[in-house]
This record gives sequence, C-alpha cells and structure tokens, in this order.
Amino acid sequence: MSHLRSSYLAGLLVAVAFLATTGSACAQPTSLNTDLVDLDVAVVADGLEALWGFTFLPNGDILATEREGRLRLISGGVLMEDAISGVPEVFARGQGGLLDVALHPDFESNRWVYLSYSKPTDGNSTTAVARGRLQGMALVDVEDIFVADTRGRGHYGSRLAFDNDGYLFVTVGDRQANPNEDQANHPAQDRSNHHGTVNRLNDDGSIPSDNPFVGQDGIEPSIWSYGHRNPQGMDYDAANDRIWINEHGPQGGDELNLVQPGLNYGWPVIGYGVNYGGDPLHDSTAMDGMEQPVHYWVPSIATSGMLVYTGSLIDAWTGNLFVGGLRGMQVARLTMDGTRVTSEETIYDGHGRVRDIRLGPDGAIYIGIDGDADSAAIVRIAPAASN
Repeated sequence: MSHLRSSYLAGLLVAVAFLATTGSACAQPTSLNTDLVDLDVAVVADGLEALWGFTFLPNGDILATEREGRLRLISGGVLMEDAISGVPEVFARGQGGLLDVALHPDFESNRWVYLSYSKPTDGNSTTAVARGRLQGMALVDVEDIFVADTRGRGHYGSRLAFDNDGYLFVTVGDRQANPNEDQANHPAQDRSNHHGTVNRLNDDGSIPSDNPFVGQDGIEPSIWSYGHRNPQGMDYDAANDRIWINEHGPQGGDELNLVQPGLNYGWPVIGYGVNYGGDPLHDSTAMDGMEQPVHYWVPSIATSGMLVYTGSLIDAWTGNLFVGGLRGMQVARLTMDGTRVTSEETIYDGHGRVRDIRLGPDGAIYIGIDGDADSAAIVRIAPAASN
C-alpha cells in the first residue's frame, strides 16, 4: 500500500470514528444489502449546505462546492470553518450558483482547480467555467476560460470531466427554453449558441482544432454534441476512452447517453417524457439523424451525478455505471455489456437527494447528498468487513 493511500485511510478511520461517537447530522443507514455484495455505510463529512460537486485532492482531502458560492475544504473528515477564497461571483438563485469542481490532470505540478458556475450577466445568467491555482486556502490567478452563450432561468448543466488527452468536457443545459413551441428550432437544436450542449475545450479554454464543428459558419466551435436537455451527470470512461452523461427529462424520460462527436441527441424533438402535468410533449420517440438514449427512466429519478466504477474494492462492479437521483433519492447501478445496459439495481434508496458520485482514492464509492446544513453530507460505501 502506498504511503499516500495509507495516510488517507488512517485519516478516514479517524473521521469515521469521530462521527460515530458524536453523531452525524445526516441520517444514513450503517449497511446496505445489494445483489452482489453487502456494504458498510459511513458519513465522512457533514455540515455542508446545498452540496453540488466534490473531488479528491491527491492527499485524500476533499474540495466541495456549496451552491451559494462557497468552495469548502474537508480534511480528515473535518469541514474547515472558513471557505476557500477567490471564488468568482455567482448567480445564486434557483438552480444557479457554484456548481461542479474538477482538478487538472497535472494538478500536483500546476495546482489548477476548475469550477463551473452560473455567471451573472446583464439581467440574467449563463453557465461559465473558471480556473484558479489552489494555494493554501485561496484560489489565485482566477480567470474564466469558458462563458456559454445562453440565457434562461435554470438548467445550467455544468458537469466537468477531463479525458486521457487532457481535454476538458463541459455540459450546458437548455436553460429551460420552452420545449413546446417550434421544437425543430429550439435553442438546443440551434448550434449557433450553447444551449443543450456538451463542449470540448483545451485546458486553457481554447478550442481543439479537431472538434467536429470547427470552421463551420454559424456553429459554436466548442460544441462536441447537442440536443441535450440538462446533463447533470458526466464521467469519463478512461479504459474505453468514452464520455457518458445522464440528463434530466421532463416528467419522465431521464436519459443515459454515450456522447459522441457531432451527434444530435434529439431534445426536445424526441424523447420518452411528457410535459409536467402529463400532456404529450413529443410527436415521436425516434427520428432519423437523432440519437437514442442507451437507457432511460420513466418515471423520472431526476438524474444527477455519475460514476464509471474502476475501483479495486469490488471486482464484480468494474465497468458498471452508477447514476444518482435527486427526486428519486437513489443510486442506480447499471451493469454494462459494452455500451448496452443489461440490468439495473438500486443500491441506495431514500436517504437523501444524490447530487454527485465519485470514486475515492481508496477504491470506495462516495456519494454527495444535497440538502441544508442538517442533511447535506458525503457518504462512503464500501464492502462490509464481513464480506
């Protein structure tokens, strides 16, 4: 076992023991029974408010975002009292605020931290990505590297993921543009803006020369794929060099999509949901030139947070996809055969709105629970000691 992992696990055990003796503010089970393995559950951090995203630092500490605009450090299971300074001003209303967080692949040498957030604009807001260097409890050299061309009330998207080549993928939602009027010309079908898109950037925000629409008039060159509604879960499958996203449907029709360059994923022209209230929304579930989801949920679980499992603790889960649910308050485990879902199991249910899912440096799965200071937490699930 490496010194880093050994130190991390020692700190984790101290944190779990502390929470066990003091009591966690977030009511969680202590164990879970699943089809393949029994699991132990432990709250490793609580006291957060409106948790949206989190990531692990190389030493095992955690950076977590609170939607109101705070970037928090969790060290040894203890939430530091002061927030990290240097975060850009955010539009903290409704679904807006400070959203996802990711580290540069070479973070240990360059210290770059990436934040997605709702950026205030003249009377409105848009999805933006900023980066800054982490120095102690401050971000320095902070700059926006991507500011989407969108307007709307919500549906910011905002997930971040790096691939093996160091390209940064950014999801942008459709901003709640009306899906019932002129669907063929809906903003998510109009590539002259960023509504309903997945975008691919260099690490400094510049545009890779091999993006699918580079050099085409009237199309934003950062766009990798389009026709999405509100992708709030994304993870990079490094073993197979592919990007997975999940996205909210309306009333039903949440989707799992394998994102490929230049393709149209159909929103709002096709889909499997209905309008809120139950009225029909789509004329069809399929159309030439528009991609089908790999998997979909009816009724909606309000998908958010996603993980391709590559850890070493549960071999039977290798390559499985884990999808969080906000309204569904669950984690769904999807067994995969290549890019086909062969089965679905709910492994965590009814213990809070699942906002984010990450793989820990110890190989365990960590779940970010959205909520106020009495319910938001980061929870660790791992094989039970009796396995």
